[in-house]
Amino acid sequence: MYATLPPMRLLGGAALCALALAGCGGDSGPGPAPAARPQPMDLTIAHINDSHSNLDSSTRTLSLLQPNGVRTDVEVDAGGFPRVTAAIKAIRASNDNVIALHAGDALTGTLYFNRAGSPGEADAALMNTVCFDAFTLGNHEFDKGDSGLKTFIDLLHAGQCKTPVLSANVKFGASSALAQPGTRNYVLPSTILNRGGHKIGVVGLTVAGKTKESSSPDPETTFENEAVAAQRAIDELKQKGVNKIVVLSHIGYEADKALIAQLSGVDVVVGGDSHTLTGPASMTTYKAGTPAGDYPVLLPNKDGKNACLVQANEYTKVVGELKVSFDAAGDVTACSGTPHVTVSPSYKRVLVVDDAGKPVLDGKGNKTWRTATAEDIASFNQDLTAAGFLRQIEPDAQALQVLQPFKDKVDTFKAQIVATAPQEICSRRVPGGMDSTDYSRSSAECNAIGDVSLHGGDIQQLVAQSYLDVANQDYGGADMTLQSGGGVRIPLKGDVTAANVIEVLPFGNMLWRLEITGAEAKAMIEDGLDATFKAGGSTGPYPYTAGLRFDVDQFASKGNRASNLQVFDQASKAWGPLDANKTYKLFVLSFNATGGDGYTTLANIPKERRLDIGVLDADVFQTWIDRIPEKDANGRSVIRKLPLELYSTQFFKMP
Repeated sequence: MYATLPPMRLLGGAALCALALAGCGGDSGPGPAPAARPQPMDLTIAHINDSHSNLDSSTRTLSLLQPNGVRTDVEVDAGGFPRVTAAIKAIRASNDNVIALHAGDALTGTLYFNRAGSPGEADAALMNTVCFDAFTLGNHEFDKGDSGLKTFIDLLHAGQCKTPVLSANVKFGASSALAQPGTRNYVLPSTILNRGGHKIGVVGLTVAGKTKESSSPDPETTFENEAVAAQRAIDELKQKGVNKIVVLSHIGYEADKALIAQLSGVDVVVGGDSHTLTGPASMTTYKAGTPAGDYPVLLPNKDGKNACLVQANEYTKVVGELKVSFDAAGDVTACSGTPHVTVSPSYKRVLVVDDAGKPVLDGKGNKTWRTATAEDIASFNQDLTAAGFLRQIEPDAQALQVLQPFKDKVDTFKAQIVATAPQEICSRRVPGGMDSTDYSRSSAECNAIGDVSLHGGDIQQLVAQSYLDVANQDYGGADMTLQSGGGVRIPLKGDVTAANVIEVLPFGNMLWRLEITGAEAKAMIEDGLDATFKAGGSTGPYPYTAGLRFDVDQFASKGNRASNLQVFDQASKAWGPLDANKTYKLFVLSFNATGGDGYTTLANIPKERRLDIGVLDADVFQTWIDRIPEKDANGRSVIRKLPLELYSTQFFKMP
């Protein structure tokens, strides 16, 4: 539960003199004042992590109580960096001794990163509306190499904030842009902050293996073991008389738990990387997400003393407010706080439900929505207050002003024609077509083409292939990819704008890389086929893959619908049988990787075999389009259907 601890205001020099028994002048004449005794302290930490260039707000659905006490879905404008700025300003205004921290991965994930100026320019500008007291490097800060990171830090330090950039375990190679004279202090192992006469040490950590394997640091740049580097930095701070230590960590929630047990002297860990939502169980009731643990968690460090652990989800949805009490020796005596889910004070629309909370459908079977009434709003606001973690706040006006020119560039880019499709790239969720709703907005002519009925949607297959090609060029490689048919929404024909590309993949899913066995790959395909063809199944889960192809018998029993599974070998450029015992790298949407659309096999892959790459599906598809060698007279990429041998469904048994 959230509990506001009373701020400890430290006595100034005059007050101390009034209370002292000796010194501070008097008959003995002037002399050195006695050293002030150590004092307890209350510290407030405002923090975010994994913002991933999510600068705009977005529509969010919450489950709130109506005046009659029945829950219903309510759509609100939520999140966005200007709300982060507003929330942190409010936290600073209402508390003493506040520090603001960003736990890494500010970069990569939306068009703001690479379509709104130089990479990271928009992110740096919005971060500077907060003036974070420290920022640790995440793995995605290295997506444009060391030189790209230097450029980002230059942008971050261009204004008045000069936010310290931290990582105790990065070692830049001799030729790195960040190892040259004048740049060696761009990234520091730690920084010391002063609040109320107290020193707070902040140590930065970057996830080692993941950054080296799946981002793009310079070849000579290395990453030391996180615990070893953190302990060294803590010891150095202790030698300087700092007895309050915060580790600003980008290594993941579970790794942070293990880290705390290995470290002496750590008091607080503010984490990132795993995008973990922490908070009260009621978050699930309100549809704010399912928390992985409490906010905060109190754990013993290596010394057996208290250490607080927090993380604040992802994508500027949550602003953490952690309150830590220290005794005079600098040890943690208590920690509490709130993960603020930021939402607008107004409401977009309300789902109409009956007295049992069941959606009321219109004549066509669609859910119906209505405008919130004054009575609704009063009831919703009361429920928001009762929730405790839902914070109604308007975006910061200054931050909105800073964001606007970048938003204009993104909007201009969305309107640009980026490609042309001379022939319609048909959309079909399921080969053969389960019913008329499966045609997925393609033309009648497209749906009449035999190839679509035999092999499935052309656009679905293109998307799956784009993941494979980009993964093998930019993200450490993959053997196969998966895209469920319903996740691809429209066909393409004629002029294609950047906005059309986003319409193809509108759900904003991030790509993960999983290591799976051939047996698990077969089970994955069977999961998708069963979710499609079982009694009551739907068209959405049908599996489209690249680098993996198979035959489908929709009439076979569960577990036996896919046969003749083959994998494309990148080295030999040839297809060969899927090896049940071999391990393959799968590029897949986070939605499916966590069991969405019935892919339970993927949901059960252990955490040590899954990696959040953190790139947006539509951005990967756009990158693939940009790289198509064939261009038209205007220099635009020409999108064509793939050769049939690359389609995942090679044979589809129809009635």
